[in-house]
Amino acid sequence: MAFFSRLDLQEGLQTLSVLQWIPVYVFLGAIPILLIPYFLLFSKFWSLAVLSLAWLAYDWNTHSQGGRRSAWVRNWTLWTYFRNYFPVKLVKTHDLSPKHNYIIANHPHGVLSFGVFINFATEATGIARIFPSITPFVGTLEGIFWIPIVREYVMSMGVCPVSRSALKYLLTQKGSGNAVVIVVGGAAEALLCQPGASTLLLKQRKGFVKLALKTGAYLVPSYSFGENEVFNQVTFPEGTWLRLIQKAFQDTIKKIMGLNFCTFHGRGLTHGSWGFLPFNRPITTVVGEPLPIPRIKRPDQKTVDKYHALYINALRKLFDQHKVEYGLPETQELTII
Repeated sequence: MAFFSRLDLQEGLQTLSVLQWIPVYVFLGAIPILLIPYFLLFSKFWSLAVLSLAWLAYDWNTHSQGGRRSAWVRNWTLWTYFRNYFPVKLVKTHDLSPKHNYIIANHPHGVLSFGVFINFATEATGIARIFPSITPFVGTLEGIFWIPIVREYVMSMGVCPVSRSALKYLLTQKGSGNAVVIVVGGAAEALLCQPGASTLLLKQRKGFVKLALKTGAYLVPSYSFGENEVFNQVTFPEGTWLRLIQKAFQDTIKKIMGLNFCTFHGRGLTHGSWGFLPFNRPITTVVGEPLPIPRIKRPDQKTVDKYHALYINALRKLFDQHKVEYGLPETQELTII
């Protein structure tokens, strides 16, 4: 009985670790968004709101200049439970020399990019041990850094805006040994993720290659096998009224918030039930061989296209070498659109 109780406790802690983003991003985000205007207009605590906004203005450039990462936060035991929920694993195929800077391009986006978060924004899979002397920075939407409290939390994990200025600063102004991690397909690619699918938005995504050329950062392909397996996405048949409602809602969210809204589901609190927890399926992020890139102040389109093609070839090679080992059939092909 004690053995099974320990198993239940471990599973419960793993589930809670996955759910932690709800209080962090919803409640911690809602507190300043709702309370600051209220304090300013209707409360005697208006000075607290002023101080909060003053600090945000004073500290505004920090998140675009490397942030304030915390080894303590990145090593929380919470992330170990989060890792074990799936589980998530990081695999190195080649060393990354601290003499260079890197752009680690990751695919696919999936619904919530669990592999990128656990492997690069925490130490749960041992990135500091696997890639010694390399400092990872995970790029995400800049809007998150406009929210007091939440911005401090995400900066502590080494998360930065995916803006050109923030990434260029990290690759040119902080010495060597830095690696910015970009999910190239972005939120738009999330609409393509389906179990068993390997479809990437990459053919016209060339900004990361141009950034590599301008900074001289090496390009590193990486693929998170299993990322598309942890949720089932529902896309209603074209021509049905459900599809019309779904598309209208997605278009509205895109215009208002700049986000691509997925209609997805996973498991519930108990196995076999329906809910919004991800399925317990392994995610393995394989980091490939770095592609040396020359530093060119103003690369022309022909040069960008050349290195973009070289990158795609390297990514296909990485995918084909590891797909069977990490759960995909030999016949599975990488589709790039």
